[in-house]
Amino acid sequence: MKTPLARIGIVLAVIVLIAVAGLAGRHYWGLITSAPESGAAAIGGPFTLIDESGRTVTEADFRGQPLLVYFGYTYCPDVCPTTLTAIAEALDLLGDKGHDIAVLFITVDPERDRPENLGEYVRVFHPQIVGLTGSPEQVAAAARAYRVYYAKAAQDPDDPEEYAMDHSAYTYLMGRDGKFLTHFPHGVSAKDMAERIAKLL
Repeated sequence: MKTPLARIGIVLAVIVLIAVAGLAGRHYWGLITSAPESGAAAIGGPFTLIDESGRTVTEADFRGQPLLVYFGYTYCPDVCPTTLTAIAEALDLLGDKGHDIAVLFITVDPERDRPENLGEYVRVFHPQIVGLTGSPEQVAAAARAYRVYYAKAAQDPDDPEEYAMDHSAYTYLMGRDGKFLTHFPHGVSAKDMAERIAKLL
């Protein structure tokens, strides 16, 4: 079985599947795209998950901090690494303004993404990124709160642990009070992300 870091950027066919996931996720995203950036959108809410040290955390543990929240998985070949790289670069561009922002990378693949490999994965990108996993039920509840679509796809019949995950690929900016401020689509530049975050925080 290939390691997560070894797979980054090498399985290009999965990109097509993720694009399809974006279309399938329109049902969820349609609930919020018409909302203004004032926090009126129904995004976010309570969650109970496990961090990379094995500690149970909830949304209350991050109250008082701005949050960037992204759902993905460590075996993701392209979209997740690209997004996390942009987030890391945006944090660096923000300088002191970005030091108290918590970045939550919530897996949509709890079967394979255990706390220890999540910690290894997120540290590749930036020390402020926190990897979160949990039981399938806990992950599903968090995804519902953030209107995130995900589904298992492209499973290898000869190796049940070799599969891809379709998932929506938005990054959410939440305020210190836990309320939704805005979102960033996949492909946004680090510069644009940093500029918008600076204006809203």
